[in-house]
Formats: sequence, C-alpha cells, structure tokens
Amino acid sequence: MADQAEYPIGIDLGTTYSCVGAYMGEQVEIITNDKGNRTTPSCVAFNDETAMVGEAAQDQASWNVKNTVFDIKRVLGRSYEDSQLQEDIKLWPFKVRDRDGMPVIEVLFKGKVAQFSPEEISAIILGKLKKTAEMKLGVVKDAVITVPAYFNNAQRQATIDAGESAGLNVLQVLAEPTAAALAYGLEASSPGIKNVLIYDLGGGTFDVSLLTIEGRVFKVLATSGNTQLGGEDFNTLLVKHFIEEFNKVHRCDISTNPGAVRRLRVACERAKRKLSFITQISVEIDGFYDDIDFQSVLTREKFEQVCEHLFASTLDCVSKLLGDASLEKTQIDKVVLSGGSSRIPKIQQLLSEYFDSDMLDTSIDLDEAVARGAAIQAIMLKGGSINGIKGMCLVDVSSLSLGVESNWYTMVKIIKRSSTLPAAADHIFTTTSDYQKAVRFRVFEGESSVTEENFLLGEFLLEDIEIEKKGVPKFIVSFQIDLSGILHVSAKDKTTGVHKDITIHYRNRSAQKTTVTPDTS
Repeated sequence: MADQAEYPIGIDLGTTYSCVGAYMGEQVEIITNDKGNRTTPSCVAFNDETAMVGEAAQDQASWNVKNTVFDIKRVLGRSYEDSQLQEDIKLWPFKVRDRDGMPVIEVLFKGKVAQFSPEEISAIILGKLKKTAEMKLGVVKDAVITVPAYFNNAQRQATIDAGESAGLNVLQVLAEPTAAALAYGLEASSPGIKNVLIYDLGGGTFDVSLLTIEGRVFKVLATSGNTQLGGEDFNTLLVKHFIEEFNKVHRCDISTNPGAVRRLRVACERAKRKLSFITQISVEIDGFYDDIDFQSVLTREKFEQVCEHLFASTLDCVSKLLGDASLEKTQIDKVVLSGGSSRIPKIQQLLSEYFDSDMLDTSIDLDEAVARGAAIQAIMLKGGSINGIKGMCLVDVSSLSLGVESNWYTMVKIIKRSSTLPAAADHIFTTTSDYQKAVRFRVFEGESSVTEENFLLGEFLLEDIEIEKKGVPKFIVSFQIDLSGILHVSAKDKTTGVHKDITIHYRNRSAQKTTVTPDTS
C-alpha cells in the first residue's frame, strides 16, 4: 500500500461485540480500542451530555437502563410489525417506537426525548470502530462490513446505510461465515480440494455455510441459519429461569423492573461464559430487589437443559445446508467453529456426535475470525496482495431466492437461493386483464411459492405499456444481485420499449450522516 491513509479495514459488526482489523505487514492485525481491548461492546448509551459507546456505555447500563441501547443488529432492516422484533421488544428495557411503519429507538438525550433509527445507532458504533482504526492507520475511508449469511436484502441495505452514515465507503457487505472461511483458509496449508463447513454461532445470530477451498479459490456452495438465534437468546432463557425461581421463593414479580432484569441479564451472561470452563457457578446479586439479595447456583447441566432446544435447532440448519448442497456429512473435510457462543461445550459435543470429533477445527480465534476475514476481503477488493500472492479469489452465493408475484399470489423465482454472486436472470411476464394501461410488479424474497409467506422487498409500476388484450403484451423483468447481495431490478415492454430501472431499497437512502458524536474518552 502506498501510505497509511490507504488501508481498507474489515469490520465485524456484531450483535453483542464488534471488532475491526486491517491487513498490514503481510498479516491481519486486530486493532485494539482506546481501552486496550480487541473487541468493543456493541452498546450505545445516552445521557444529559453525550452518547457513549462500548465499555463506557456498558459500565453505566445498570443505572441508565432505559437509555442504554444494545442488540441493535436485531432491529436493522426490520419493519416495526415484524413478529420477531415484537418478541425482542418485550425483553428490552429501552423503548422501540413505530414511525411510519419502521422502528425507532426512543431515549432521553441532552434533557430531551430523541428518536434514532437503527441505522443511526449502528452508525454510532461503526463511527467508534472507524475512529479506533484511525488511531492506528491514519485516515480510513474504505471498509468491508460483515453481516449474517441469512440477512435479507433489507438488512444488508440497512447495514450499508449505517456504514455510509458513519463516513465509510462500504466496499462490500460480506457474509460472516464466508469471512471466517477466508481467515481459516489463509492459514490452512493442506493442498487439494476441501469441503469446509463453517459453524458460526455469535451473540445474536447463527449462520452455517459450506465452502470448497481449492488453493486460493474459496467457493461458497450453500448457506443456512437463523438471524434470531445466538448467545443473547441463551441469556434470555437463563433470565426467565431465574425470574421464575426468584418469584417462587419470594412471591414477587421482578419481570416488570427493568433495572433488576438488566442486572440479572449481565449476571447470566457472565455465568454462561464461565460455564464453558467450569461445571458449576454461583450467581449472586447484592440488593437485587427491594433490598433482597439474589443468590443461586447454575450448573452446566442445568444450562444445557434450559437451552437444549436451541442447541438442537442449530443442527437442523446444518442438515438443511447439507441437503441444499447435495452432500453427505461424510463428505465434509473440516467443521470450522466461529463466534463466541461456539465455545459452549454442549455445542461442540453435539457437533462431535453429528460429525467425527476429529473434524472439528477451533484453530481460528472465535471472536476475531470474522473481522480477520473481512480485512482480507477488503485488501483483495482494493487490489492488494495476500502473503505476496494475488491469486486469492472468493466466490459467494445468494442466501435467499428472489422473485416477482404472479397470478393467485404465487411467486415466480427469478434468481434462486445459492446462485453464484454476482447473479443475473430475467423472466417474461404479461397482462392479466384486457387493455391494461400499466402493470405493477411486486418483488419478494424467500423460499415459499406463496408470496404472503415471503418478505416483500418493494414494488413499482410500469406505465405507458402496449394496450392490448390480456396475454399479448410482453414484459422482460431482469434481476441483478451485486456482490453485497443487493438487488437491482429492471422491467421493459418488448413492444413499446418503455422501461424502468430501480434498486430495491429498504428505505430512502438520502439519510444524512449521524449528527451524534460519541464520547470516546
């Protein structure tokens, strides 16, 4: 690279923790924040003077409960009425409001009620990571930001919007397990073709991807996952378990006390982490509720029992993935673990029983692998070399099918799931009534043949078309997906030549850069 100002960065924008790295000196370097930590809590807190990010926000969460925002990744790209979001809202102490059908976070900031979109909150976190990188690299402009493999078009677009609002040129949004595979593949030395399964269980999302690695060529075959499954969900189950236990003993309902629930959640998170190394731990909180101390014991066995169904559901995704790729589990050469939650002993036990135990690979850093892979992709997109070799290549795929609504509310799939990116395809449609003057196209994402069971990405009207009896006019609808998984659509009347080109956006992307400057002191 010519100088420090030209280093692109890789960002793992996580649900609970985020990480930033850059490829420099023939290796990826994870950049420590101002507290000396290699990961930064994905947490933003507001008070009468400023907005705090990371550890500073996390440290005051127990007493500034309603103005401390976390898990924002689970809000990105969702409508307010989204059923999964509504379930999450019940668990959060901060307020989520409906603004024109979209969720906004409401807090007290500088003595006034303020509302922030999920992109604005995410931009504050990304701005912190950008500043962290600039302390090491100088001016930073370009970045690859990772997203769950199963993020849909709206969630990917919202991530790009957040990055741009933070002052970054987003080179690509890259699937997290694909990024982890790049980090793994850079270190892998065995020659020949490998079928590698990436099992990525993080704080808020679960992804599993299957790749072939041949030399320096990484090809994604299929992806599966659940954007609402991760360490936070395990914490939630533990919180519910202890609330029931406390209520039974003391005959009082603490679920309506945000401060108590927040303190319990933090205690559950710590206990869960320690149970990866020990088999039993005391959970204690002084002055927990009405001067009553909380004291209990959590065993690894009880934790596994409480979360058993969620652990098992990850294997359902693995089975689905193998089916999509038409591979048997015996054809997998390595199962690479990524994400902090994959440290859980029960998870590793289940995978060892499903595959051969010697297939599990924990050689990459579980917390840093995704950021490392993003940094590798960033340098490749900027034309840099990896360990002196320019031949490194990544071939990714689409995570969900994309199509247009046809008769009887059915979906015609134009680009199918697991299509190689970038992808392009078209389909010919016609009118359903005599002498139509316009035709409306509704674009959906999902696997069901019934559109109402899929996700509506957007719709548009093609006017001034050929006016004829039904079935006579012909319209070519073309889909293109770029490397970030963002959809571009065009429709053209074959007779009149009238056409329309649009990019399917989650919302108006004219949003200005965030005006909130976080306190990084």
